[in-house]
Amino acid sequence: MKRKIIEIDETKCNGCALCIPNCPEGAIQLIDGKARLLGDLFCDGLGACIGECPEGAITITEREAEPYDEAGVMENIIPQVEAVIRAHLDHLESHGETECYRVAVSALERHGLSAPERTGDEHRLHHEGCPGARAMRIENSAASRPAAAPQPSRLSTWPVQLHLLPPRAPYFKGRDLLLCADCVAYAAGDFHERYLKDGVLTIACPKLDDGQEIYLEKLTAILAEGGVRSLTVLTMEVPCCTGLARLAGSALAASGRSDIRAEWKVVNLRGDELKSAALAAE
Repeated sequence: MKRKIIEIDETKCNGCALCIPNCPEGAIQLIDGKARLLGDLFCDGLGACIGECPEGAITITEREAEPYDEAGVMENIIPQVEAVIRAHLDHLESHGETECYRVAVSALERHGLSAPERTGDEHRLHHEGCPGARAMRIENSAASRPAAAPQPSRLSTWPVQLHLLPPRAPYFKGRDLLLCADCVAYAAGDFHERYLKDGVLTIACPKLDDGQEIYLEKLTAILAEGGVRSLTVLTMEVPCCTGLARLAGSALAASGRSDIRAEWKVVNLRGDELKSAALAAE
């Protein structure tokens, strides 16, 4: 039959997973870092997920598709609900919250439910949601090292949040602009010495901050009129962080400044630098 159904452009999808919780049928999952439609029969074609896609990767099209199957939807949702419950109970157990665990199980029993059986796939939901929001514990050997002497801050300008930055501030002229995702400074233990000592800092989050279009206008103005000599974009390794590099590339193109040296660096959760490459204007 021919009917309306969503279509996902994988070339635009950045893996942010914002569309997933807004699909009540559970028709979308994150697979290999991209949002994918699990099957035609799960999608009702109403497009509740479209408004949550910051990249415009989801559209509604009309094509030959399997009929929407409500029974199939329920079969798809129930395991996901069980996975959420299991993940919550595991969290309580791992943190020694014995009393909270008992209360949670009692609440399930009052509704005629029991704690889901443990399986080898019990943590599946953590891996299928947004990678940037996946809960994990990081083993860190630095805790056993002798305490080092306090290091001086290399912050030389204020404010640092991109929404608050004045585009024509005199301190931009002839300086290196560091556009940094919010989380990077917490991952990189030597952030000040390695990245900040020679630059003007501004921070932003491409996933959680509102007003991304304002960010684009502000950054374009800084590059076009502020007199900076270079731009370094510093992000985490999670897919949603790539949005900051794309925003910077768009601002660079809109600024008309072909003389600015621009690069993009990516660090992992331990603060190791995984990538350093030229940032293209786009």
